Amino acid sequence: MRDAAPQTVYLSDYTPFPWTVESVELHFTLDPHATRVRSTIRFVPNPAYVKDPDEPVLTMFLHGENVKLIWAQIDEMPVDPEVTATGLRTAVPDGPFTWEAEVEIDPANNTALEGLYMSNGMYCTQCEAEGFRKITFYPDRPDVMSVFTVTIEGPHPVLLSNGNPVVTQKHLAKWHDPWPKPAYLFALVAGDLVAHSDSFTTMSGRDVALNLYVRPGDEGKCAFGMQALKDSMKWDEDVYGREYDLDLFNIVAVDDFNMGAMENKGLNIFNSSAVLASQATSTDTNFERIEAIIAHEYFHNWTGNRITCRDWFQLCLKEGLTVFRDSQFTSDMRSAPVKRIGDVIDLRGRQFAEDQGPLAHPVRPESFQEINNFYTATIYEKGAEVIRMLKTLVGDDAYAQAVTLYFDRHDGDAATIEDWLKVFEDTTGRDLTQFKRWYSQAGTPRLKAEETWAGDTLTLTFTQHTPPSAATPAPQPYVIPIAVGLLGKDGSEVAPTTILEMTQATQSFTFTGLSARPTASILRGFSAPVVLDHAADHAHLLAYDTDPFNRWEAGRTLARNTLIDMMLNGTRPDPAYLRGLQSVLDDTRLDPAYRRLMMALPTQSELATALHDAGHVPEPDIIYATLEALRDAMVQQFQDVLPQLYEDNLVTEAYAPNAEQSGMRALGNAALSLLTRVDGGKLAAEQYDHADNMTQQLAALANLIRAGRGEAALKAFEAQWKDDRLVMDKWFGLQVNEADPEDAHEVAATLTKHPDFNWKNPNRFRAVFGSLAMHHAGFHHASGAGYELLADWLIRLDPVNPQTTARMCSAFQTWKRYDPARRDMILTQVQRILSTPDLSRDTTEMLTRIAAP
Repeated sequence: MRDAAPQTVYLSDYTPFPWTVESVELHFTLDPHATRVRSTIRFVPNPAYVKDPDEPVLTMFLHGENVKLIWAQIDEMPVDPEVTATGLRTAVPDGPFTWEAEVEIDPANNTALEGLYMSNGMYCTQCEAEGFRKITFYPDRPDVMSVFTVTIEGPHPVLLSNGNPVVTQKHLAKWHDPWPKPAYLFALVAGDLVAHSDSFTTMSGRDVALNLYVRPGDEGKCAFGMQALKDSMKWDEDVYGREYDLDLFNIVAVDDFNMGAMENKGLNIFNSSAVLASQATSTDTNFERIEAIIAHEYFHNWTGNRITCRDWFQLCLKEGLTVFRDSQFTSDMRSAPVKRIGDVIDLRGRQFAEDQGPLAHPVRPESFQEINNFYTATIYEKGAEVIRMLKTLVGDDAYAQAVTLYFDRHDGDAATIEDWLKVFEDTTGRDLTQFKRWYSQAGTPRLKAEETWAGDTLTLTFTQHTPPSAATPAPQPYVIPIAVGLLGKDGSEVAPTTILEMTQATQSFTFTGLSARPTASILRGFSAPVVLDHAADHAHLLAYDTDPFNRWEAGRTLARNTLIDMMLNGTRPDPAYLRGLQSVLDDTRLDPAYRRLMMALPTQSELATALHDAGHVPEPDIIYATLEALRDAMVQQFQDVLPQLYEDNLVTEAYAPNAEQSGMRALGNAALSLLTRVDGGKLAAEQYDHADNMTQQLAALANLIRAGRGEAALKAFEAQWKDDRLVMDKWFGLQVNEADPEDAHEVAATLTKHPDFNWKNPNRFRAVFGSLAMHHAGFHHASGAGYELLADWLIRLDPVNPQTTARMCSAFQTWKRYDPARRDMILTQVQRILSTPDLSRDTTEMLTRIAAP
């Protein structure tokens, strides 16, 4: 039968759980189809809970799904609770009591990958957000925190859980976590694993044992991840003063995992793709991603674990803050300007689209039906931008003081956004009532900037407007920090970066005592997540701006304007843009990674959004063709410098995934991509044959596919890497990414027939269908075949893995911006999925929101 109709949960309805949990003891007897879980839980009445005087008998509800109750007792007296599909209810004493129960679960058939499940013979867990209820009956909510002691019995060489080991015997292990935690941070792993071990000495002199557990054969892919963990631990001490608090820290690599990784206390579980790395099998991008994810999950130890969120509406409290912290870490480890530009590209590509469509919601939502659907770019990326703005407004010193107060005041708490903002108010004396709108309102503000020059004074007048949405029908003005600098005609900085604090719908700021009219550089460093409308001298900014982000932004704007003009008016590429770009490429003083970013053109989706915002209907095939025409023009403009650019960025030293080498390879491969257009793939073939690392091999393979010479190389690549599942994910995804728009859906369909297409593995499914959804012109092919193919597979996947299915549904969220024919075809497929019998709550909620008028 169909899942129960989604029930809306409201932030305003929050009430504390009637009991606190003093201690939890769990005993697992592992079996693939009949794992037994015994629980002993000590409940004490919660003084913060106000009892309903009309309730004649005190009853307790515990969450539980897909668990079979064997027996239960309270204070050693048997009880017979009422068991439903979502939990159980039983009468309880009016005072402290001990609940004991035994349940049976089936990990082998748990294909949803929530709770306790099996991955290639290994037991593992994923309990965030509400997976623990699939393990045993429990108050599965983040504000119920307790100390856990866990015993595991099973015929496996490695038996792991949270905390510190108490007993380690053959086929039995006992673990104790002294730090109270909610159930979503529980973890268990059991299997045939090998450990890559190291240690870290904390700033107080304690030695912490570190282990990265992997399947046999993956030992050679652990060194980078271990070093990233140690770097993260040191950085968190140096920058935030946070020391690790257990005797050991374990990471486990798991092949079947819905997310990137999970921050369970002392036992982080990682998608294999987010932790395993080697020169031969991982690209520079993989290395940087792994470094960032390891840092993110480690930083959760304080911003998420020691201080967790009171309820799931506060999800951004831990995720936004931790994303901001991992962004700071990457900026320090690599290039701060390049990291900032990359973050903004991702924000605009994912979160702005979310804000502008039917899935728009505030950083802290007011309601939800399925919490798994709110692990979104708005929660993570926009949540991090809100933290960044707060730091910009109060300054570095006040930010450090406020965060330290937050740690001191709320250690061990399940906190709220109000708690977070209060430490800043107490530290700085500021009233953050208006700033809080960034948490409560949906939508991306539009910021219009106008200039007036009179005498020696430049006046900047800003107007902010946020389009209304179903989530926020009448948005009110935000506090917007606007970083502004002024440049002279010769490129000198007339006025350094100043933070203008905008609080009104329209507001003016003046700069006086200027000898000549300057060029205004506005929103430096992307100081607020807004869409800026400013008739700036972008060519001058591209040539001279001293702010790296705004220099890149000027080039991006010129590229976007050039492409739109080509599409709408049939013009040739703007020579001013091409000359400005060449000046950047010729400047060898600039970071190669930065020059590579300057060469990158706006994405097809970005252009579709820009056209839609300007009142035009985007045509995916025309967008694709226009981008190809501009790339051809770039080849003509840069033909004399491209061969040297490629040669100058060949790395001759031993491979290292550091920022310097990665930037050189990125710039060299950008040159290779353009050169392939004129040499038919000759240079790409040479690079493929001589590549000693995956970055160069995969880039060469992509160019060979584009040049029509990919068939033999794809076969050779498959023969070489057929036994490495992470590399084969790249092989699957690359073929869809590089397919001609006419063929993309057919390429994806053909790959689903490949014997190695394991559609139940989230990584492999995303490799094919995530790539198809991101192939703008291919997915939005006028035939609608891409829509139909994705819908077919989502219908197939939903009963197996609802969480991955629901997240993939976001591919349909931009349907309203296209022509009537495409809109009708998308809605037809959405309605077809919705009409599927037994559709999950996750997918039902996502598609219902997407299809809303």
